[in-house]
Amino acid sequence: MAKLQGMELWRETLRGARCVLAPMVDQSELAWRLLSRRHGAELCYSPMLHAQVFVRDANYRKENLYCEVCPEDRPLIVQFCANDPEVFVQAALLAQDYCDAIDLNLGCPQMIAKRGHYGAFLQDEWELLEKMIQLAHQKLSVPITCKIRVFPEIEKTVMYAKLLEKAGCQLLTVHGRTKEQKGPLTGVASWEHIKAVRNAVSIPVFANGNIQYLSDVERCIQETGVQGVMSAEGNLHNPALFEGKSPYVWEMAEEYLELAQQYPCPLSFVRAHLFKLWHHTLQVYQVLREELAKAKSLEGIIAVNKELKLRCQEEISKRKEGEVVSGNLPFPHWICQPYVRPPPKDALKEENGVRGKRALEDEEDGSSEHLSKNKQKKKLRNPNKSFDPTVKPKYAKCDQCGNPKGSKCVFHLCRSCCKKKAFRELADCAGHGLLFKTKYERSLQCKDEDVPEKNLTESKLPQPPPEIKA
Repeated sequence: MAKLQGMELWRETLRGARCVLAPMVDQSELAWRLLSRRHGAELCYSPMLHAQVFVRDANYRKENLYCEVCPEDRPLIVQFCANDPEVFVQAALLAQDYCDAIDLNLGCPQMIAKRGHYGAFLQDEWELLEKMIQLAHQKLSVPITCKIRVFPEIEKTVMYAKLLEKAGCQLLTVHGRTKEQKGPLTGVASWEHIKAVRNAVSIPVFANGNIQYLSDVERCIQETGVQGVMSAEGNLHNPALFEGKSPYVWEMAEEYLELAQQYPCPLSFVRAHLFKLWHHTLQVYQVLREELAKAKSLEGIIAVNKELKLRCQEEISKRKEGEVVSGNLPFPHWICQPYVRPPPKDALKEENGVRGKRALEDEEDGSSEHLSKNKQKKKLRNPNKSFDPTVKPKYAKCDQCGNPKGSKCVFHLCRSCCKKKAFRELADCAGHGLLFKTKYERSLQCKDEDVPEKNLTESKLPQPPPEIKA
């Protein structure tokens, strides 16, 4: 049977899916996919899988794809990250019987993707991507799809999409953010880029970015003309997003925990889901946040979930009829709703240019509310500590090599330079714990202890002759 391509793939194999659950590392596992399908998701992606690990590790394949035969979990697209055409195709061949298409991840912007040389960090290597997609298109019995991030320039993004389509990509998901837009710099996704891609290619396109409510799905389809809309974070905070509902958090949590018992997955996955679902409530009940973090079993997590439910129900019973919700949330904290990231801070101009990302996290007054979590902890340990980069450098430099120097080094050197100087000049540095004796003193010690001098580390080094007093 010939594999379906383009619009036929979307209409027949993928059943015209409009509401799509995104591939998420350690978060779109089987239990969560089934929960999302129950509440409106028409197509799901697997978590991002490492092609090389998938090829060499049978346990990895079993845990991530071969674990359960579940007819409800279709249509399904399996996503791989890879940077080698042969390895990518080998992994895809092992997975193709368990899914409806294979997706190449070209959108992951995280540092682990940069170190591993995959995801969005391949978007400039067009020749390599062309080879990977062409080979997969030739060898696989299922279609090949891609998920990408945009370039700042719309024209370059369109050229990129056309290249992937020409190489054999049969469906394209476009995340309307650049690879630099992540974490505190996430910002708003550009639907204008997505619309331009949709108008330029003949294959189906899914849009990703800015999807928090069902109304966003409809608006995105109307504004961009895409075939479907994908959600990641919006879905994690409200699995009923595609139903257009905002249920009680504990309803979704209890339903997910039942599925997690039926289709087991690592405890870290479950805990992460509960942190997302209960995000707003855990800001209120910090003690239970700690309990959830410390839970060592699924039963422990279920117990914390029950306690959170009881606390919320008690709070509801005490509310007066018609009482207005306080705070910045559109609904009470026990209702499933999105977490809206604060907008990125404007870059602060300095005389020598634009400050770096890490400098943006700190305000000149050094107040804790504007610092990163790590720096807030340091501030608690040392209230007088200043993070203003204009006051002093991040560390004092070694006079010789420029590496961080020891804070108590008598020579103002790093440990390595201090060690060399101390050996060369037989000088002590109490700050680095380097205390040396003359060769004559060591030989006397050897005689006293009846230990051969050659066993001493210092004896291997050239030493000056002992001073002879008249």
